[in-house]
Amino acid sequence: MTDDQTKAAPLATGSAAPPTAGAPSLEAAIGLTIRSLRKQRDMTGAELAGLAGISVGMLSKIENGGISPSLSTLAALAGALGVPIADFFAETEHRGDCSYVPAGKGVTIDRRGTKAGHRYELLGHALRGVVSAEPYLITLAPDAEAYTQFRHAGVEFIHMLTGRVAYRHGDRVYDLSPGDSLLFDSAVRHGPEELTELPATYLSVIIYRREE
Repeated sequence: MTDDQTKAAPLATGSAAPPTAGAPSLEAAIGLTIRSLRKQRDMTGAELAGLAGISVGMLSKIENGGISPSLSTLAALAGALGVPIADFFAETEHRGDCSYVPAGKGVTIDRRGTKAGHRYELLGHALRGVVSAEPYLITLAPDAEAYTQFRHAGVEFIHMLTGRVAYRHGDRVYDLSPGDSLLFDSAVRHGPEELTELPATYLSVIIYRREE
C-alpha cells in the first residue's frame, strides 16, 4: 500500500460498531430531494416537468441522480415546487450532534444519593436519536454514605479516577481503584457498598434507549 493510499484509508479503532453508510453524491442527494418534494405535493413527473419546462426524461434522470442539472433548470424546478433553490442542497450537508462542556461547567444534577454525599456533574448529553447517553463525573465526599440500591434501564460504564470503593452489582462486589472499570446491566441493583478511601471520583456513563 502506498503512502497516499495509507493516508486515504479510514483508521481502524478496534470498535465492533458498523461503519456509517457513504454519503450520496451531490446529484443523487438533489434528485432524492426533488422526488420527495414532488411526491409531497402529489405531483406526477409529467406535471412537474411541464411546469418547469423540461422533458419528462430529463426530470427522471435528475431524480435518479443520473445528470448534474444546470442552475437554470434547478431554478425552474424550485419555482414549480414553490421552494427556495437552497432547499435542494439541504440534504447534502451532514450534521453530527456534538455536546461540549468546558472543565468545571457540567450541570450539577440532583438525584438519589446526593443527600448522602454523592455529587453528580452531567458532562454532556445526546441531542437526538433513539439512544441516549448520560456521562457523569461522580464525586463521593468525605462524609458520603454507602448506597447500593441504584437501579435503572440500560447499561452503565464506570471508570475509577481517584479514591477507592467496593462497588456492588447484584450478588458480586468489585474493589475499584484508580484506572479500574466496570460495564454492567444497570437494571440490576448496584452502587458503592464500602467507601474505602474518600474523597473519591469516578466517571459514570449511562446508556439507554429513549422512550417512544
